[in-house]
Amino acid sequence: MVQANLGFLTKTLLGRPTCRLGKGARLGWRARILNARQSSEHIRIGPDTFVAGELFVFAHGGDIEIGSNCFIDAGARIWSGGSIKIGDNVVIGPDVSVFDNHTHPLRAAERHAQIRSIFTVGHPKQIELAERPVIIGDGAQIGAGAIILRGVQIGSKVIVPPGTIVSKSIMSEDQEPSKRSTAGAEHHMFR
Repeated sequence: MVQANLGFLTKTLLGRPTCRLGKGARLGWRARILNARQSSEHIRIGPDTFVAGELFVFAHGGDIEIGSNCFIDAGARIWSGGSIKIGDNVVIGPDVSVFDNHTHPLRAAERHAQIRSIFTVGHPKQIELAERPVIIGDGAQIGAGAIILRGVQIGSKVIVPPGTIVSKSIMSEDQEPSKRSTAGAEHHMFR
């Protein structure tokens, strides 16, 4: 039995921005689409993709593009203030976090101003969060609880083990050795 995502249906009926779903794409009943950009064009989900996690674009910027035949498990959190591109046939496990920004200012006064804004008028439309794009290549697999940080590129067919913190790009075997890098808390290259 497939359950409907009532939050998505309600927002759609009310004319609020959500996302653009490709043919055959589905949202799990617990999936959350949080779009502060006021246009559904900023979150695009490709054909035959299933999303059970949370997709969020900040009001000041942000763009999420997910390819075809992807699976994003429950508890996964993908937050964009710049650009996150996920290729085709990507599997993102439960409780994975993908961030292309710091999510909050680093200076305390700016951070408190952002929080006040969120609680009173919504996410600020002008804020600096040091955005750097994230790209996840075709066929990659991101294990449960992994954290993908801003500015990271994960190559095609790369497997990121569960619990890994990826702070540097990881290239696949078929890419130039000079473009390969290490990643994760233990600084191993994963394939």
